[in-house]
Amino acid sequence: MTKTSTPNLTNPIHLLAFGFGSGLAPVAPGTFGTLAAVPFYLLMARLPLEVYLAVLAVVILAGIWICGRTSRDLGVHDHPGIVWDEFAGFFVTMIAAPPGWFWLVAGFGLFRLFDILKPWPIGWLDRRVKGGLGIMLDDLLAGSFAWGVLQLGALLFGG
Repeated sequence: MTKTSTPNLTNPIHLLAFGFGSGLAPVAPGTFGTLAAVPFYLLMARLPLEVYLAVLAVVILAGIWICGRTSRDLGVHDHPGIVWDEFAGFFVTMIAAPPGWFWLVAGFGLFRLFDILKPWPIGWLDRRVKGGLGIMLDDLLAGSFAWGVLQLGALLFGG
């Protein structure tokens, strides 16, 4: 494949990496990618926790390869349109989240906040770890931070 910064959405790997096209949004592709993850989360939320975690593990492991491969194909490390990592990070945020729209919106907002601000060590790792793992790692950590805050909120406010 010739390296180009434009994805080929007929390529299933690029299609997944670009969140079924959501990463092509002209502004805030990460936010649009996270929005595109919501319907998938709503399907996954019905699963028993063990199955949810198994699906998440597949999403993460596949994502390291999908993001790395797409990044190499495009010749751009962590192209802004690659949003599979947002899917994975949002799914981490929503592990065992209380049911209801409030918690869904709270999880979405918290994940976007941590993904955008990249507090230490998220930003530090984002600058140092390359390849598919690097693309995924900052979002997985942002999702973990957001998960912690969401779970604390559920504990304190009865989710």
